[in-house]
Amino acid sequence: MAVKLRLKRMGAKQRPFYRIVAADSRSPRDGRFIETVGTYDPIKKPAIITLDEEKVMKWLGNGAEPTDTVRSILKKEGLMAKYVASKAKTSKPKAKKAEEKAPAAAPKKVTTAPKKTTTTAKKTTTKKATTKKEG
Repeated sequence: MAVKLRLKRMGAKQRPFYRIVAADSRSPRDGRFIETVGTYDPIKKPAIITLDEEKVMKWLGNGAEPTDTVRSILKKEGLMAKYVASKAKTSKPKAKKAEEKAPAAAPKKVTTAPKKTTTTAKKTTTKKATTKKEG
């Protein structure tokens, strides 16, 4: 199941109000969702954005992909930078462990002989049954 962080439109005609939700990518825009993580009110000047930082970080950590609009909202609020920093912080020790496990021996040379490829076309013949008419 692919999860996306996206906007769910609420509000009246010509007065949009959005909830930022984690939803299955196959569900409709205003349909079923898993969890609400914030709100976005573009009518107010400046636009009012409220986010539950813990929920957003949890969903991003679990692999949820934000839509373009939600990504720009998260950048504006500074959450994308926090997520990238936390992701980089946790991935660095893993890279060091991989380097420690690798032996410092000289690299091995592997040579492979070129493969001979032959293609033969199979001829298929079909025989039709013939019957002789006696007459």
